[in-house]
Amino acid sequence: MVVGEIAEQRDVVVIGGGPGGYNAAVHAAKQGFHVTIIEKGVLGGVCLNEGCIPSKLFSTSASKLAEVKSFSDFGISTEGTSFNLSHLQSYREKVVGNLRKGVEALCKSNKVEIIEGHASFLSEDRIGVDHGHQFDVYHFNHAIIATGSRPFLPDTIEASDERILTGESLYRIEDVPDHLLVYGSDYIALEAAMTFRQFGAKVSLVIEEEKEDFGYDSSINRELKRVLKKQKIKVYSSASIGKMEVKEERVNAVLLHKGEDVQIDASHAFVSAGVLPNLEELGIDRLGMETEDGFIKTDAQMHTSIKNIYAIGDVTTGPALAVKAIKQAEVVGNTINGVPAEFDSTFIPVVAHTIPPIASVGMTEEQALEAGYQVRVGQFGYGGNGYATIHGKREGFIKLVIQDDTDIVLGFHAFGAGAVELISTGTVALEMAARDEDLSFPHYPHPSYNESIPMVEPEVKSLTEASLK
Repeated sequence: MVVGEIAEQRDVVVIGGGPGGYNAAVHAAKQGFHVTIIEKGVLGGVCLNEGCIPSKLFSTSASKLAEVKSFSDFGISTEGTSFNLSHLQSYREKVVGNLRKGVEALCKSNKVEIIEGHASFLSEDRIGVDHGHQFDVYHFNHAIIATGSRPFLPDTIEASDERILTGESLYRIEDVPDHLLVYGSDYIALEAAMTFRQFGAKVSLVIEEEKEDFGYDSSINRELKRVLKKQKIKVYSSASIGKMEVKEERVNAVLLHKGEDVQIDASHAFVSAGVLPNLEELGIDRLGMETEDGFIKTDAQMHTSIKNIYAIGDVTTGPALAVKAIKQAEVVGNTINGVPAEFDSTFIPVVAHTIPPIASVGMTEEQALEAGYQVRVGQFGYGGNGYATIHGKREGFIKLVIQDDTDIVLGFHAFGAGAVELISTGTVALEMAARDEDLSFPHYPHPSYNESIPMVEPEVKSLTEASLK
């Protein structure tokens, strides 16, 4: 097709078919709009195909493997138990494939058109799609950029799909590493470290320069360090990578740690050092679209600087989380339909499917004190929880951070079994500006991990008592 000859009309064009993109498309389609998704790869994006789903499948396998040791307490014989990575990879392909079919069916049932190709803006209301053998032009009323992100690699690290891995390649690995070097301090790095340690790999965890811990509340950071030591994961905190390269099928890394060079020889390395937005060749420069540190600037309704073009997910500022993209997709769908909506990232829960899991929402104790609040904090350990004892999961606790003069909940933090499910209670509490008695008043099922929530008794914590740096 000759560019500019004919432009097909669409109400809404969505660029990218990840969790943000397909949810935005479905929301808009349900309002009666003619919606088209343009995807150059496969539906589901990084989250479904390479990130969220594969990583959680692997961490679930690791958690189940860790539980095997306690099965005998329940009268279950586990003689001859073994781990087979190839079987797990087959299951990953099955799960991902089924979920992708589910996304395709969801789009089809809502009459969302899916076009495979590479999209680029021609103007503020036209977009071109290169299919390789042809080039089509679409005129749109609204466009949503949901092209996601890719892993960032520091200049000192030599990229390699075989030995130096990112989130796009780690969970396609065919053999368990004999020694996995993990670089990063986010939940992705923690999940990878604990998962592959459970699979039998030796693991070294390098926390990047200027970071002493993992960014959680101090109580969780302390317990996490103990757990990592117990699992025999070597941690190098506040370290920098001088160089990382592959030589003779080994990864050679030089760290600067506590003023000294440390040499690490590993079979593989996994790097989780942040992401870069996928905006190249999208043509936003020719539109003069505003960006911030390489990410697209948006308002609370996810408008870009061009009001009929929106951006959601990893291409926008803030954490690269699917939960963010999905909520932003809902906001855009309502905005296009004229329904008042806005995105607020204040209470996005952060979870890590580690062993045991971690979940956090709202302010940490340190953040609340630094913000000038007089706070009460308290935590209740799983050692006093009957359900945790039954399951042999006594390693964990729930912690609350409360504003002293108003009794309003500022932070909810959980470490241990059930943390990922428990955090929903904390998130709702913070969104509703709940007081601590609103968490202690309800009837919680017995026995359950939930029973630990009303057992937390926060006490006054002054600024001078806090272990602030």
